[in-house]
Amino acid sequence: MIAFDSVFHEIAALLLFAAAIGAIALWLRQPLIVSYILVGILAGPSVLGQVMARDQVDLLAKMGIAVLLFVVGLKLDLHLIRTLGRVALATGLGQVLFTSLIGYFLAVALGLEPVTALYIAVALTFSSTIIIVKLLSDKREIDTLHGRIAVGFLIVQDIVVVLVMIGLSAFGLAGASDQVGKTLLFLLLKGAGLLAGVALLMRYVFPHLLHHLARSLELVVLFAIAWAIFLAILGDTLGFSKEVGAFLAGISLASTPYREAIGTRLVSLRDFLLLFFFIALGSQLNLDSLGAQIGPSLMLSFFVLIGNPLIVMVIMGFMGYRKRTGFLAGLTVAQISEFSLVLGALGVSLGHIGRDALGLITLVGMITICLSTYLILYSAPLYRRLAPWLGVFERQFPYRERGGEEEGLGPFVDVILFGLGRYGNHMARDLIRRKLNILGVDFDRQVVAAWHREGLPARYGDAEDPEFPATLPLNQAQWVVSTIPQLDVNLSLLDALHHHGFSGRMAFTAHSLRDAEILQESGADLILTPFAHAAREAAELLIEETCIEETCRNEGGETIRENRTLPRTAKDWESELSSPRE
Repeated sequence: MIAFDSVFHEIAALLLFAAAIGAIALWLRQPLIVSYILVGILAGPSVLGQVMARDQVDLLAKMGIAVLLFVVGLKLDLHLIRTLGRVALATGLGQVLFTSLIGYFLAVALGLEPVTALYIAVALTFSSTIIIVKLLSDKREIDTLHGRIAVGFLIVQDIVVVLVMIGLSAFGLAGASDQVGKTLLFLLLKGAGLLAGVALLMRYVFPHLLHHLARSLELVVLFAIAWAIFLAILGDTLGFSKEVGAFLAGISLASTPYREAIGTRLVSLRDFLLLFFFIALGSQLNLDSLGAQIGPSLMLSFFVLIGNPLIVMVIMGFMGYRKRTGFLAGLTVAQISEFSLVLGALGVSLGHIGRDALGLITLVGMITICLSTYLILYSAPLYRRLAPWLGVFERQFPYRERGGEEEGLGPFVDVILFGLGRYGNHMARDLIRRKLNILGVDFDRQVVAAWHREGLPARYGDAEDPEFPATLPLNQAQWVVSTIPQLDVNLSLLDALHHHGFSGRMAFTAHSLRDAEILQESGADLILTPFAHAAREAAELLIEETCIEETCRNEGGETIRENRTLPRTAKDWESELSSPRE
């Protein structure tokens, strides 16, 4: 064991060690949360015995949890829950209920005490909002239907876990008193007073105060941190947990126009401080006791990895969603959350469970977080393999995704256009002006609804769904065009079109030469390169403006200015697209 001269030296050594282990985890494509817990185990008393400054690490860990709950409250998007309506609430609450019930009986069957089994069962219900949002963002699936639903029921889970922590704090406080009813009533009154006070500040103080502080964004962020810590202390003083106070502080600023600016600047601070929470958690684990928990942890992990997604698929299938949407959304609950570890730590502090139970929750977290990361990263090929057996989770008519899809569809379709963003929207409208019949496809329901309001033909759909092209009029279209830049999405769409016997031509968008080569080798008839085409058009405009005052000629002496006739029919447009490109 290395002896450090000061706490500063020890913290510096821990940071270097965490950076090294984190780099290895990144190379192995493992979540950093697991690597940080591993740092705590290796640096703790079970291995190297280097975590001596426990008070300082514990202080930073508590601040990390407070900032985490503050950021969650700050980003609490109630509008998203209202927009998704019943599916977010039904899936979120239904999954929590069924996982808790099944998990409790499973934990009891493993020989755990009822209170410990209850804690573990509840811990198994919560999924990691941080990890899921990060993975969905990296895969550019955060705005897909299954991504929006997943974020919706993750928000519901976050609200539930905060309510659970409030209840546990109240139970722990009441348990220490002989007058339980009086204590709970007094706690309820204090909670109502706290909520009323925060509501008044939100209504009359914060809008003016933040507007004044906004002249310095650094000062706004500093105020947000101070407010989060203050309300965490106030919540703890009133008998609630620090986490509840910090969460309420985040909600109080969520309605201000500065929430995004505050949230984005606190993410790095949150991640840094949470590092010490996971290190402290890992350092408290006893490897000797963990060895005896391998069997129970594997069984509980199997339940989380398989049971949780099945519960979500059953609920979403019953509500009328397609099996693919239910499968992809279900994978997001195939791990337990950092909140599960916080809940376990709260149970230890209240004396409800022992450290062995916290170690079991942590071990399940490490297993499920690692494996679920791969499940989400490789969800598309996994779905293709399992799709034939997933029909049981889908209604005969999944009305929530197929209802009204014929709206605005004309008698004939020349071009099916995937992606109605800026590039696709301009392309589609230009083609419509040239008398071509376009059917637009996008996975953003708001975009599709906007097209319907204009009387334009559009359908909601996911280009990566291998079954979706079968619902389109492929036998009519001469072209299928994708303006989506992601290579994997385009390859999935291309394979699906081949599989469903599309005999027309296919154009795909590529933002790099390598992507273009892969798409061409896979059978694409035309590659669209928006940046190269835009640059060429810009150069032609510059030449045209230059030629206003003088005649521009090429090396052969011929005038290079020309008037191009716009294509008017599908055949003309096909010829235009087929012309040589740079």
